[in-house]
Amino acid sequence: MTHHTQASVHRFDEATFTGELITDAGRVLPFDADAFARSGLRTLRVGQRLNVDHGPDGIRRLWIEGIATGQQIR
Repeated sequence: MTHHTQASVHRFDEATFTGELITDAGRVLPFDADAFARSGLRTLRVGQRLNVDHGPDGIRRLWIEGIATGQQIR
């Protein structure tokens, strides 16, 4: 089952492209470089708000609201 929630960036390592998000309910969700690469984002900053799809196997998708799949921030 996939869950959709909003979260804030808690930690982001620009060298490894890994980090952690904190959901509005206080749950910590780690993400790996593959999840970040699928996002299409170039970087993240601590405190940044994101939408997240996650399941038992981890984060499947993360994105900034208003940025559709395939679109880039310029």
